[in-house]
Amino acid sequence: MIDFKERIEQLCSLHTGLSEADIARICGIAESFEMTEVEDDVFIDVLSSMANEAVVVYHRRPGEGKSLYQLPVAGERALRKNEPGVLRTLETGIMSQGLVANTQEDHLVRQTVYPIKNQTGVIAVLIYEKDISDNIQAHFNMMGKPCEDGEMSSMLAAMLRFKDPIINQLEDAVLVFDKYGFLKLKNEQADVYYRQLGYLEDIQGLHYDNLSLDQTMFSEVMKQHSSSPCCPLTTEVKAAGGYYQVKRLFIEEKDLCVGVILHDITEIKNKEAEIISKSVAIREIHHRVKNNLQTVASLLRIQGRQCKSPEAKKCLDDSVSRVLAIAATHELLSTEIEAQVDLLDVICLIASNIERCFVHCRSIKVDITSEQSICLDSDRTATIALIVSELLHNCYEHAFGDCSEGKITVKARVEGGLVTVVVADDGAGFIVEEASSKSLGLSIVRSYVKDKLKGKLAIVSGDVGTTVTFTFKK
Repeated sequence: MIDFKERIEQLCSLHTGLSEADIARICGIAESFEMTEVEDDVFIDVLSSMANEAVVVYHRRPGEGKSLYQLPVAGERALRKNEPGVLRTLETGIMSQGLVANTQEDHLVRQTVYPIKNQTGVIAVLIYEKDISDNIQAHFNMMGKPCEDGEMSSMLAAMLRFKDPIINQLEDAVLVFDKYGFLKLKNEQADVYYRQLGYLEDIQGLHYDNLSLDQTMFSEVMKQHSSSPCCPLTTEVKAAGGYYQVKRLFIEEKDLCVGVILHDITEIKNKEAEIISKSVAIREIHHRVKNNLQTVASLLRIQGRQCKSPEAKKCLDDSVSRVLAIAATHELLSTEIEAQVDLLDVICLIASNIERCFVHCRSIKVDITSEQSICLDSDRTATIALIVSELLHNCYEHAFGDCSEGKITVKARVEGGLVTVVVADDGAGFIVEEASSKSLGLSIVRSYVKDKLKGKLAIVSGDVGTTVTFTFKK
């Protein structure tokens, strides 16, 4: 039976890019809970590097059958629409207190979520869960006093000055907090935004620290107010796959203090990302065209040297094969296929094209295997084809530059909803750091894995060869 440390290590390695030191720290925190009794269900979640979701890597059950869970939870996903506090704390590093969540077994609970950090940011979160029947105020440190009649009148007056019917027509979310940091006024768009962010309950009355999207806490906002009372503070944040501009304004009212305006700029950011993606594609096209022209020039040189030789016909035939292989690659780049495509078939086609380009390297063998059929949409399949093509080119040109005997292996597998492709050779290695900064080919590979597949890339190279592994969500 796998113990909890091995399970944490497996899940972190599969779903994240955390370092061994970070994973060891998570294991250490889990071990401390194993040695103590707990009254609530306790979890450790990590942020998936391949999807907008968290993954449970550890669960400590309370004693005496008090757990809310019947089945094992480690390895399950935590989605924003069900557990907004978990994703919020993973992204912002701010503790979330008492937010309602819907568990994997469809129980409503309140979660208190604490960030687990290293020197650079959040690596995981620690979660305590209580049944929804507990008092909502149990997790809050009430700094303010109960609302009195005078304060209620003031708040109603403020709402009239804001002209509530008008602010409800705004496309931006408006939230107004009192001097203790609790939400006293909001418009309808604020409810829409926070439902999209995964909040399951009415946000009215929640504290600023539970609603902040830009890693600021109410105490920090008040310090900024005291130093620059007239300057609005504007930041941009990413949350739940969207982008928001956050503007904070200070209100000179008796019991209303801070106003927050959220403006959805997702469409603008998506356009910017599209422009960046197209610029990468343009650079890639230039790279391909350059390589193709070099290949044609080489073929012409061969023809010029060999045309008077009895072997001229064979050389011309070989040249035609190489040109056709390049044409097939360009066809794959420009063709959009609607149906699902078997990944193994595409990799075999690419390998065949590459082999025809390097017909003089017959001592180099390519072995392609897959444990099962992996069918993907055409966009991602074309992206993977480009990545594998670039990696195979590098193997032939650099790992076996003299066409010495060697072996290239390409493996693909699916595990836990993740697709992993490994391209390895037993040729000459290289210094990864130096090549990464100089090689356009590796830059293209990194860009496509990160931006188009939303996956992670690992390159290991040494005296025994080079292994490149990329993983992405199926």
